[in-house]
Amino acid sequence: MSDIDATQAFLIEGRMYIRQSGGSLRPSMGETDWKMLAVKTEEEIEAAAMSDPDALPLSDEDWARAIEPARKKYIHLGVDEDVLGWYKARGRGYQTRINAVVRRYVEAQRRAG
Repeated sequence: MSDIDATQAFLIEGRMYIRQSGGSLRPSMGETDWKMLAVKTEEEIEAAAMSDPDALPLSDEDWARAIEPARKKYIHLGVDEDVLGWYKARGRGYQTRINAVVRRYVEAQRRAG
């Protein structure tokens, strides 16, 4: 994960997601060797983690910059067929993009009072 910073990786309901350049999230395909990890002691695991520059503990400053993503509430929503088609034609992450548009609208309405 060396090319991913804390603003690009999100833990949602126990699963890691990576923000893509278009703003959508994709599940992280971790490379953890769980079988190898199961036979190591806690001390061996900690030593291996400390030797990996990408796995060093986060500082208080790192945690202060961390962002917890908003929790999603899944609903059934009717959307005009042509609108849905337009979003889907732009590839994976169309639901995330629809949510981003709705969020911008809500934020504009809140600012307008």
